[in-house]
Amino acid sequence: MDQAVTTWNQRTTMEQMANIGAEIGRTIKWKPKEKDYAQLAFFRALELLQQTKNDPKNRSKLSELCRLYELLVDWWLGNPVYQSDDQSWEKYFYAFNYTCRINLD
Repeated sequence: MDQAVTTWNQRTTMEQMANIGAEIGRTIKWKPKEKDYAQLAFFRALELLQQTKNDPKNRSKLSELCRLYELLVDWWLGNPVYQSDDQSWEKYFYAFNYTCRINLD
């Protein structure tokens, strides 16, 4: 197994989600300024989400993680199917970041 994957799998699901959220935050930040940077951050978020889906400890959450993937792609492509926006994604991922910060104290 790849060292990066092993390290990723050692993180809690909350930490994994917070890291995905950080990439989505970068995506939102760069979207109006530099589309290429935004796209790189978004693809990194999807890559981390895929690693999270492949993590054995997350098997019971697989359907939710797959739905999250679908929702993020819908948002990035600008499709109105799920009608999510930047603010809803910031709000969603904030909870994971907040929980991780509390657990560090």
